[in-house]
Amino acid sequence: MTQPNTLLPIAPQLRTRIKMCGFTREADVLAAAAAGADAIGFVLYPPSPRHVRIERAAELARLLPAFVTPVLLFVNDTAERIQAACATVPGALIQFHGDEPPEFCEAMSQATGRPHLKAARIPLTEAAQFDLVKFGHLHHQAQAILLDAHVDGYGGGGKTFNWSLLPPNVNAHLVLSGGLTPANVADGMRALRTHGRSLAVDVSSGIEADKGLKDAQKIQQFVAAVRAADADLL
Repeated sequence: MTQPNTLLPIAPQLRTRIKMCGFTREADVLAAAAAGADAIGFVLYPPSPRHVRIERAAELARLLPAFVTPVLLFVNDTAERIQAACATVPGALIQFHGDEPPEFCEAMSQATGRPHLKAARIPLTEAAQFDLVKFGHLHHQAQAILLDAHVDGYGGGGKTFNWSLLPPNVNAHLVLSGGLTPANVADGMRALRTHGRSLAVDVSSGIEADKGLKDAQKIQQFVAAVRAADADLL
């Protein structure tokens, strides 16, 4: 087994993948896909203001063109509901955003046949105390580790953590989330681009007019900022 502090060889990253999350409306899904998003997230956590029912997520996911992936976000949910959602939304990835242990996450991937992402909730003021190397090792079966700020309500709070305090040798694909906007996403990419096996970005509140209601112009600006940063970082 690869040691948790040893990075596997990777090819140079030329294009940063973009996930956008918290969609509730058809027009917003279409705008994100048209702008160049690689993945579209649907929140299946009822307390969230961005929550949609499983059936609604399926309706919205059917709008996605080929090679744009739906992602279903769960927070400490039941195995039965996760399996039901995956059966209803073909081709969706699973995102675990709560306190789910590695064994549960992997069991759900095996039961549904879907890869999963696992969110690491990084403290806002004490990021250095979060052992991301250990977390990545524990969740080594995850397709990627999503780095989000530890806020009340499990994400979507528009808060950033201190990127500079994360370790530079995480043996996992990383997805930077938490308070990203068109104005700061390039800074986040520069800070963490070489810290894992690859880096993707995930945005929710940073492209919104209101919670769950996206802004087409902000969507386009976010994608443009990521592509500009890719060009600068070559």
